[in-house]
Amino acid sequence: MNHQPHQACTSFLAGKLATLDGSTLIARNEDNGVAIWPKKAVMHPADEVRENPFVSKGNQFTTPLPEHAVQYSAVPDNDPSAGDYGESGINAHRVAMSATESAYTNSRVLGVDPLVANGIAEDAMLTVVLPYVDSAQAGIKRLGQLVSTAGAAESNGVLFSDPDEVWYMEIVSGHHWVAQRIPDDAYAVVANQLAIEDVDFDSPDFLTSPDIRQFVQAHRLNPDGGRFNSRHIFGTHSIQDAHYNTPRVWYGHKLLTPSAFEEPTSMELPFIRHAEHKIGLDDVAAVLGSHYQETPFDPIGSGDSADQHKFRAIGLARTENSHILQFRRNVDVTRAGVIWQAFGNPAFNPYVPFYAAGDQLAASYAEDNASYSATNPYWQAKLLEVLSEDHYHANRGLIDDFLKATQSQAFQRVATGDALDHPTAQELGTFNAATAQAFTDSTQAQIGKLVQANAELSALSFKMDANL
Repeated sequence: MNHQPHQACTSFLAGKLATLDGSTLIARNEDNGVAIWPKKAVMHPADEVRENPFVSKGNQFTTPLPEHAVQYSAVPDNDPSAGDYGESGINAHRVAMSATESAYTNSRVLGVDPLVANGIAEDAMLTVVLPYVDSAQAGIKRLGQLVSTAGAAESNGVLFSDPDEVWYMEIVSGHHWVAQRIPDDAYAVVANQLAIEDVDFDSPDFLTSPDIRQFVQAHRLNPDGGRFNSRHIFGTHSIQDAHYNTPRVWYGHKLLTPSAFEEPTSMELPFIRHAEHKIGLDDVAAVLGSHYQETPFDPIGSGDSADQHKFRAIGLARTENSHILQFRRNVDVTRAGVIWQAFGNPAFNPYVPFYAAGDQLAASYAEDNASYSATNPYWQAKLLEVLSEDHYHANRGLIDDFLKATQSQAFQRVATGDALDHPTAQELGTFNAATAQAFTDSTQAQIGKLVQANAELSALSFKMDANL
């Protein structure tokens, strides 16, 4: 297959005091340029053989790797010819990373610090960072050092978390970056724009590349004078932003902070928001699976055609990997990290919970899946998505019931896993595999129901006489 760009994602982050159970949460939809681009989910053991130095297949970015690595999960492309694109995972030090939220830097900045053709890019980020860091801040510092020295090939946002902190990092030019800790009682939604606003250089809640203030001052890049608003300095404010990006942020805020009364095309939607209720995993799933429900802008709603196609939705047919990476409190450390993994559009697909400390997610998730297979989780998800969207309104009850039932099933599996008596990594891996099979069975049953329901709705039928 020819390489397709990994782009146009939507990210969500929430601090530990903003969530129902004190968890830290980072989550993202990884969207591709096409609707079918097979992904798999794998576990990399600590003793895995790694080529050193690392050389990217995508652009020949090269870097030496530290001697010692730890186990980490990843969700790579099935086709590795253009690079790994590991995208999302949790490591044995209880650090989560999601890479990346594609973004755009304005031309005046790129005119003085252009992107570097063989700098670090999305295909390599998880692979060269996550196995080697022991905290969210350490992840930012390692990636930041690579950007500052080797350069960046893309403008990107990268999510990091550990049990205590949630951070969002933005690569804003060829060699500069900023990062902000999400306040413990707050959340953020990001949609393909540079989002961080005012940077406080005296606060421990911000990290930046060396000399970024001097860089901005020397090249007269700051439109606000004394205020250092990173979004204003480095970001874009285009018609595309207003129709492709900001409406997704608006809808996430609408779900969690409905009293805000924001405009979907506003260029000043705040990066940091406070929810009007404690955030649960179901809320995150609702954001990442949303398509402007109950507004005129729903592409599969009943509004005017012009409104339906006005804004780009969050949950898409070309969503390949949707994940919620959770660190829980008040559980033993071996079960604190949970990977909630969905393939395909989470508007129709369930999130399957896996313990990050297990030695595997499931063999079925890791297998080669270049070609269609009715039993492969990625292809099952894509089939479910296609069947669900067809005759969506007629089957809405069936779809909603399935998502509610599988959410309950997921919570029940985690409760069962939490009750295991001091499980080993192998035992947690076996439990993960059983979880995968249970959701494969549930998904297959839903596919069967949708096939039957859609068959009854076929336009190629004609009722004339009950006996004919």
